[in-house]
Amino acid sequence: MPDTIHFYEPRSGHRLPHDPFNAIVGPRPIGWISSRSPAGGLNLAPYSFFNAFNYTPPIVGFASIGYKDTVCNIEQTGEFAWNLATRPLAGAMNQTCAAVPPEVSEFELAGLTPAPSRVISVPRVQESPVSFECRTTQIVQLQGADGAKVPTWLVLGEVVAVHIAERLLKDGVYDTAGAGHILRGGGPADYFSVGPEQLFKMRRPA
Repeated sequence: MPDTIHFYEPRSGHRLPHDPFNAIVGPRPIGWISSRSPAGGLNLAPYSFFNAFNYTPPIVGFASIGYKDTVCNIEQTGEFAWNLATRPLAGAMNQTCAAVPPEVSEFELAGLTPAPSRVISVPRVQESPVSFECRTTQIVQLQGADGAKVPTWLVLGEVVAVHIAERLLKDGVYDTAGAGHILRGGGPADYFSVGPEQLFKMRRPA
């Protein structure tokens, strides 16, 4: 028996208690982005629309719904760092969601340590086991199919330096299952964690 289908056109509303779009396109990696203002103020914020988009050069990107401090800082300085959010850091990551004035550092708010980067001027999160130092390549304001601009900005950056805790390198291979990544789900408070129980292997056809 085929499934009974709930159909909707997003512009007309989904008619459900919670928008299913985020839950369907998920779980998603968390873009835990650190940035610095031209005056030196530090900002740290998580973004649930984040991913990798290219191998060579390595390019990552996140989308900010609203022109927030992070986008402003990156547009002015051309730099940002991505920091891996793990299960032990989930509470601190959540603290950095707080809506605070630009002069308030989310590092201090969440009790996290800014660690110097090697290539860029923006610090990374010392407590995070993996960080990418990034230089901005593009900032694009998104638009709908009708060409109308929407208040969301896509920030893309080339990864110019990588920090990995050596305990996560098993015979030279990064141990995703052991790193404790957390991922954003679709409900108002849904997250997922990655562990060995989710791991399976499947080789590409020759």
